[in-house]
Amino acid sequence: MTSIRQDCLQDELSWNLSAGADEIIAETPCDYFTESTEKLSKSSPLPTPVPSPPTASARPAAAADAPLKTVSTLSELRETMLSFKGCGLKTTATNTVFADGVPTAPVMIIGEAPGADEDRIGLPFVGKSGMLLDKMLESIDLSRARNVYISNILPWRPPGNRAPTPAEVVACLPFIKRHIELVAPKILVFLGASAASALLGVTESISRIRGKWFKYEGTPALVTFHPAYLLRTPLQKKYGWQDMLTLKEKLAEETAKETKEM
Repeated sequence: MTSIRQDCLQDELSWNLSAGADEIIAETPCDYFTESTEKLSKSSPLPTPVPSPPTASARPAAAADAPLKTVSTLSELRETMLSFKGCGLKTTATNTVFADGVPTAPVMIIGEAPGADEDRIGLPFVGKSGMLLDKMLESIDLSRARNVYISNILPWRPPGNRAPTPAEVVACLPFIKRHIELVAPKILVFLGASAASALLGVTESISRIRGKWFKYEGTPALVTFHPAYLLRTPLQKKYGWQDMLTLKEKLAEETAKETKEM
């Protein structure tokens, strides 16, 4: 009987060793957390960490303001953006997405930021959302080949198509503001709440402000849904089409006004 019990104990010990249990628990419990704390308090204090310098993306917009004061053409603006080091997105993006369309166009459309296709090709709105945008514009006789100019708040794609941080928007805002000044369109169209918030300062939801007219530095500005949102929610497309008709009417008004003044 005793030999059988010893064999069982030996088998159990072998099993525990194979499972990694190579330590016998003592009769009295041991508080290893307290021991570790005491050892840590007796050891030398840890050195105070030295704060890292602010990243490029955290720099204020003033970093871009100074050189922009002397920029007088779109080509100069593009070169300034290519040499800009005040936004960390530039280091992760493949291309600087500047603009597309006719620089002298009466309508300037502004989105939020490039997506994967835009980053790869280097032009704004060339993916699925861009195809939808082109169809919507064609329905009111507008085209980036004839009478539309397109850009974004940010010229560099956020990794993974994430939403840009407030610091990234602030860093890039002087560029799009100067961009608008140089193009001087008759009408601005902001695609999505982010673009409207950045340039108009509105905080209401896109469903509340879409289809409405605002003023940006004296220029009529229409806010509408971003095409990417319409692709995700097809039932909202009818409102996007309505906004295009509103744009068509306003453009006719502005053209007639300009003709009358001449």
